Amino acid sequence: MNLTSKNVLITGSDGFIGSHLTEELLSKGCHVRAFVYYNSFNSWGWLDNLGQEKLAQIEVVAGDIRDRGSVAKAMKGIDVVFHLAALIGIPYSYDSPESYVGTNITGTLNVLEEARRQGTERVLVTSTSEVYGTAQYVPIDELHPFQGQSPYSATKIGADRMAESYYRSFNIPVTIVRPFNTYGPRQSARAIIPTVISQLCNGKEALSLGSLTPTRDLVYVKDTARGFIAIAESDDTIGEELNIATQEEISIQALTEKLIQAINPSASIVMDEQRVRPENSEVERLLGSNQKIKALTSWKPEWTLDQGLASTIEWFQDPANLAAYKSDIYNV
Repeated sequence: MNLTSKNVLITGSDGFIGSHLTEELLSKGCHVRAFVYYNSFNSWGWLDNLGQEKLAQIEVVAGDIRDRGSVAKAMKGIDVVFHLAALIGIPYSYDSPESYVGTNITGTLNVLEEARRQGTERVLVTSTSEVYGTAQYVPIDELHPFQGQSPYSATKIGADRMAESYYRSFNIPVTIVRPFNTYGPRQSARAIIPTVISQLCNGKEALSLGSLTPTRDLVYVKDTARGFIAIAESDDTIGEELNIATQEEISIQALTEKLIQAINPSASIVMDEQRVRPENSEVERLLGSNQKIKALTSWKPEWTLDQGLASTIEWFQDPANLAAYKSDIYNV
């Protein structure tokens, strides 16, 4: 499928990955409709940072992914849906699991049902590497067993399997897109890289962190956005689930030390118990295989970790961007 001039919808466009994907789809010549979470502040999330020139090219629709009527309205006349809307904060899922079921599972069901009713050409459902849990073997390919090690990951497993069922039961042209740990400008402070950079850029000498031993496969956000587009453009990906991964890993400690050296070499790390996941829930190792996406699309990672971190640091060092982050508190 050639996406140029297609009518595309991005749910969760107001979020981190969604806002970057919105920009990439605009550059592809798509007619973009952005579904954002309704709020009384009339905030469009990170879309508000794109500038008036880009915003003028976007049709913004506010609603709630849990509400079927909102989803039906947003999907009317759409050719391709990139479904990214989700609750993603892992620690908060321990406190409010019911809200994750509503947003992640019911929200995905609403998108699939409307795709079925309206005859949408393509549906890309966003998964997460967290569905694999701690690696039983590496690199983790798409055949790896699923492990619900947090309420968040359990709801994403449920949403993925719902998407699979709509492909197998109703022949809906669904693809499950599974990014590994995406990072870059605009990422929320609940994630490790913004947590570290925002503390360092605000002059904190003792960094409050949780577990340092887990490893992660870090994908720069522009590579993730290009992965979504490459998957949508390949008919070979229909009915499949695909990792977006670099097939490289780094420990949280080594990552933090790399950021410290880049920003403030005199800083140190202090363990903060409230930032440690509950026992038996920590995903200790994530290292993804990218062989399937390379085989079925033209995608490959273009950003090295050092390049991506440098770009991310530069963005955070802009005072206007840094001001959006409350680095002195634990962002759940």
